[in-house]
Amino acid sequence: MDGSMTPVGAQVPSIALIVDDDPDSVRMVSTALEENGTTVLVARDGESAIELARRISPDVILMDAMMPGIDGFETCRRLKSPPLMIEAPIIFMTGLSGTDDVRRGLASGGVDYVSKPVKVDELIARVTVHTINARHLQNAREALDSGGRSILVCTASGRLSWATPKALDHLTTNHLLDDRGHLTPADLLDWLATLPGQPVSHVAPLEGPETSYFFMGYTADHQLLIRFSSGQQVTRKELLMHRYELTAREAEVLLWLTQGKTNRDIAEILNLSTRTVNKHLEQVFQKMGVDNRTAAALLADRILST
Repeated sequence: MDGSMTPVGAQVPSIALIVDDDPDSVRMVSTALEENGTTVLVARDGESAIELARRISPDVILMDAMMPGIDGFETCRRLKSPPLMIEAPIIFMTGLSGTDDVRRGLASGGVDYVSKPVKVDELIARVTVHTINARHLQNAREALDSGGRSILVCTASGRLSWATPKALDHLTTNHLLDDRGHLTPADLLDWLATLPGQPVSHVAPLEGPETSYFFMGYTADHQLLIRFSSGQQVTRKELLMHRYELTAREAEVLLWLTQGKTNRDIAEILNLSTRTVNKHLEQVFQKMGVDNRTAAALLADRILST
């Protein structure tokens, strides 16, 4: 059977990269994977692994922690950081099993940790689960890419996990990432730090002269999902003003309405009286052709999301 094909009913990836300098370990794991229909490539050290991953885009990477040259933790960090941003899940496969070692592996970008001597059935099961999850994420990412959206996922401290090509190109071209994959603008980092635990509707966008950032929610592992727009684009307020022929103040009131703010909240934010906010909303509803705040918020959000 061609090793590049997956047998009917099997859930293993088509290409696995094993990064390990132990011939016996490589032989055992390679045999198990190949018997499940997976093509296996091997790198004996971190530098070779980085070069192979750059060229072949593996579906999963099995990484030993202790190797000659750069260790597995640093290799993993480089694979997961810009400019590579390798999407394949990385499973550590090593004799190091202390809590600190596990923590280092996950912090460097790994998704799982398997202790040596490896239990083959357990390893295959873990490879299957993580590969399926990675493919679901890749499908979602490809959908975003096809729409030309600028989307990124990061931690509250600003460490980038992944980004669509359009987003990554913007970040690297404008030097908004350091060499360890952390976002650098101070105002963006301050804004990100305020997001954990906040409902999406309670977070105002970070709007600047060059780039505006919008909080979209949380990933399954509690990271932050951020959309941004850049270049000479109209602001959100200008977009609403143009679409519904609103005044600048009416557009501001409507923007805060889309963020889930009450009339009293909006009055305090804009330093207006509640009565004035009510009057602005009456005009907004009339111009938008709606009769309540929920309908207005939904319509505005639809415009702002396109």
